Amino acid sequence: MSQDNLRICNESRRSFLLGFGAGSLLLAFGLPTLARAAETPKKEYGGEGQEHGLRDDPHLFVEIAPDGTVTVVCIRSEMGQGVRTSVALVVADELGADWPRVKVRQAPGDEEKYGNQDTDGSRSLRQSFAALRRAGAAARTMLEQAAAAQWGVPAAQVKASIHEVVDTKSGRKLGFGELAGKAAALPAPHPDTLTLKSPTEFRYIGKGKTPLIDGHDIVTGSAHYGIDTRLDGMLYAVIARPPVYGDKLASFDGSAAEKMPGVVKVLTLAATPLPSGFQPLGGVAVVANNSWVAIKAREQLKINWSSGPNTHYDSVAYRAQLEAANRKPGEVARNDGNVDQALSAATKRVSADYYIPHLAHASMEPPSAVAKVAGDRCEVWACTQAPQAVREEVAKGLGIPVTNVTVNVTLLGGGFGRKSKPDYVVEAALLSRATGKPVKVLWTREDDIVNDYFHAVSAEHLEAALDGSGKVAGWLHRTAAPSIQSTFMPGIKHEQPFELSQGLIDLPFAIPNVRVENPAVEAHTRIGWFRSVYNIPHAFGVQSFVAELAHAAGRDHRDFLLELIGPDRRYVPTSRVEFSNYSEDPALYPIDTKRLKRVIETVTAAANWGRALPKGHGLGLAAHYSFVSYTAAVIEVEAGPDGKLSIPRVHIAIDCGPQVNPERVRSQLEGAVIMGIGLALHGEISFKNGRSEQSNFNDYLVLRMNEAPREIHVHMVGADDFSVPLSGVGEPGLPPIAPALTNAIFAATGERIRTLPVRQQWVKAKHIA
Repeated sequence: MSQDNLRICNESRRSFLLGFGAGSLLLAFGLPTLARAAETPKKEYGGEGQEHGLRDDPHLFVEIAPDGTVTVVCIRSEMGQGVRTSVALVVADELGADWPRVKVRQAPGDEEKYGNQDTDGSRSLRQSFAALRRAGAAARTMLEQAAAAQWGVPAAQVKASIHEVVDTKSGRKLGFGELAGKAAALPAPHPDTLTLKSPTEFRYIGKGKTPLIDGHDIVTGSAHYGIDTRLDGMLYAVIARPPVYGDKLASFDGSAAEKMPGVVKVLTLAATPLPSGFQPLGGVAVVANNSWVAIKAREQLKINWSSGPNTHYDSVAYRAQLEAANRKPGEVARNDGNVDQALSAATKRVSADYYIPHLAHASMEPPSAVAKVAGDRCEVWACTQAPQAVREEVAKGLGIPVTNVTVNVTLLGGGFGRKSKPDYVVEAALLSRATGKPVKVLWTREDDIVNDYFHAVSAEHLEAALDGSGKVAGWLHRTAAPSIQSTFMPGIKHEQPFELSQGLIDLPFAIPNVRVENPAVEAHTRIGWFRSVYNIPHAFGVQSFVAELAHAAGRDHRDFLLELIGPDRRYVPTSRVEFSNYSEDPALYPIDTKRLKRVIETVTAAANWGRALPKGHGLGLAAHYSFVSYTAAVIEVEAGPDGKLSIPRVHIAIDCGPQVNPERVRSQLEGAVIMGIGLALHGEISFKNGRSEQSNFNDYLVLRMNEAPREIHVHMVGADDFSVPLSGVGEPGLPPIAPALTNAIFAATGERIRTLPVRQQWVKAKHIA
């Protein structure tokens, strides 16, 4: 932020800026600037002024129009998680607004104005809840002050009700719209003078009855997604990209494509040197008057590619390399006690290896963007999770100032992390400049899967020492996986601290001797963040291994897991690398083992853990801490003699602190169950000669309706406890699903599955225990 911005902010870190409209109240809520982000955050919880002191905290703007319409500007991207609704209902509740008179306006990408706008890390509500509440409370206070002044009574005598302010003595009323102009002339109240509502006064927060603010548009087909954008004179483009990461265009013949009616131009895009980051892979683009012509013309291109450094990437061989790396000591990330001594003294020593392949995001709406370049300015419309990254990368690609790029954010038909990477938007901008017209770049399903930023392949090696009483005395975990950072920086061969912090160095088990090691491995394709990121392989390894240890010790899995977690404590791990804790202060968000055990106890009680089951049925359990939330799942499977699996029911519990919009929490947990089972059963991207062997939903399957659980039961733990801060929702539900499923298969059949996806193995296994 500029120094001018610093000067107009109040001294408080939670300062308010008062602006003026035509008879409207515009309240701008400002959070820490870059210059002040390093200040120690106040250790306050829930609705009492929670702060984070992070450089990526947002700015929130609230406007009340003369007709009483309340408009909230949402700086996060909506991709099905309901963030536009949740942001608005927090402000509306504190303000006292009537929900039918509340609107949401999507913010364009602008870091100077709004702060960080990335929609990732399950942080949209947890890092803005208190800020949103204060914005609503400030607007309410100013409306009350304006009414008191108009009536000539003390401010304490008036009170905002539902979209109006009431004189508690005389019963007089004034609507929000009637007061907006006068309220705009008042100084913003100091944050410390604000009175926030108590949870008992909430009308919307925590009630789960607020309809989606975009619901009507979505169900009627009028909602605007990235692929829906149309501009006058717009052209359509598809691109033939290198089939192998790092390949370059050697030569091409586009004459047949150029002769097709409707084709405007065939042109090349330069490849970005590796590592490519967010910039395009290059290739040959076909620009046409409609999408179908562009797609069909691309099929007529004759292209020769020159081989790059990843031509020989082979998933079978790479898996062997990962597993070989795990047989040797690696870089130590955590080292408690003396693991070698514990392993050598073990009464029983158990070891296992687990493997998860690359995964593709495969969101239902593939990447799409429209760009319009005029001179040294560019305006884009995109389904993006990262509008500011779009500005920066488009500016870099075009060689223009960031301030000359305008980013309009549409709804997203799914994202899961893929749409944080704006390579597809840069492609549109480059083609618009080359043609002098607005251009929409479309990615087909094949483009999306073959050229994704894949979730990392991972091999997990675990060893444990059981003592004479069956307790775990030592724990060794080696993880070998390419890092996301390899997509942006050369020479990266180890998982980074934020990746190791996801289920490894923060392992909350009461084991005296623990060592986590990370061998060096190289990446051979683009690696990107994916819903739950490295929690997926780490949780699969850890929670599968716990089940194996319980079996080896002759113990009940639930009881064994609870014992491993140990006594109730607020746990902050010590490790040899920085513990990122999902960008949260561990003092505010320690790992609370009581809360972790509580979700396990909740979900196993709901599933009637330990009950007698019919032959071929089994219950599987897994639990995990991620994105500062606690989740546990119990999955019941039924295995038929023909090798087919069915899932009668799933129970999943979450403790994410107080819940702003419980209905959306429930929906996201249900979605995590469906996605997690689909990935566990079918998810695999494999490589041969550097190329993805999967390209569409015929060979990269998503979960079908006949495979889905017949029942999903979501259990909310601690939903109304405002003594703790909010935590993540969108991602924490995913990590326990795969291990709970494979643990259930073992319970049902005796078949231990250590390699995903399940289906490829299970169809060969007919054994029923």
